[in-house]
Amino acid sequence: MTELDAPRSSHAHAWDERVAAYEKEVRANPWRKKLREFSRNKLLFTGSVLGILIVGLGLIGPLVVGSDYAGQSLRNTHLPPLSEGYLLGTDQYGRDLLVRLCIGIRVSLFVAAAVTSMALIVGMALGMCGGFLGGSVDRAVRSVTDFIWGFPLILVAVLLAGGLGQGLFPVILAVGIVNVAAITRVVRGEVVVLRAKEFVEAARACGVSNFRIMWRHLLPNVMAPALVLASYYVAVAIIAEAGLSFIGLGAQPPLPSLGKMVADGRGFLRINHWESTVPGIGIAGLVLSVSLIGDGLRDVFDPQLRHEAKGVEKG
Repeated sequence: MTELDAPRSSHAHAWDERVAAYEKEVRANPWRKKLREFSRNKLLFTGSVLGILIVGLGLIGPLVVGSDYAGQSLRNTHLPPLSEGYLLGTDQYGRDLLVRLCIGIRVSLFVAAAVTSMALIVGMALGMCGGFLGGSVDRAVRSVTDFIWGFPLILVAVLLAGGLGQGLFPVILAVGIVNVAAITRVVRGEVVVLRAKEFVEAARACGVSNFRIMWRHLLPNVMAPALVLASYYVAVAIIAEAGLSFIGLGAQPPLPSLGKMVADGRGFLRINHWESTVPGIGIAGLVLSVSLIGDGLRDVFDPQLRHEAKGVEKG
């Protein structure tokens, strides 16, 4: 070994030790790197803080300010915020807007959670079965999703409301069916790419069953893009529920919904615009927080997209 090679060899040895230490750390705690990226992502942090505040208002608010969203006081109608002991004012029936806002946020969160759970469970199952098994199963899955994808969300909701009646269940079913089609298309595309990978071929060569391959090998790989897409469709579910309630197909009186509150207050904008402004701000805050969280998750789970964005900024 020459004198010129000695420093390079010692440097290479030190580098190998650092790599080995890093790999040991990752193996010991594989989630540590992801958690570090979560904490450093500004979009994810901002969306999480805003979401925690709004979710806390919806879940804990009724325990503090009360849950009597139907109580009327006709002597205190159309009060602006900070009047007569009402923090956010009252509506045309003298009902407390703060209480109704908290319950309306709770309704939106319930619908979004139900729709997202339905879309993830059914969509991922259909997408993995269609993409991995192929053949007639794949053709059936693609036909169903293409058929559903061809109908507007409002039309599906109107048809279901006409058959099942007005209320939250038809809204959850209508929005969930459309979201299932979206999740299915994305998961199927990911699985079609993954099934040609070496680890899938090795599992097949070892005699592993199709169910075990999908459960142990494909599901962890498609979970990240499915969650990112699901975070986007949470915002879609919130907007859809508010829109359907606005036209009378969602939550029915006296149960408050943010969209229904906006509709009820639109006739009194000159008297007290807060009746529509307050629930409108609630809808905007919910959608903004979910959108920021979705963008943050996309940056964390899709490093290639993040590097491309950085390259564009540098260029």
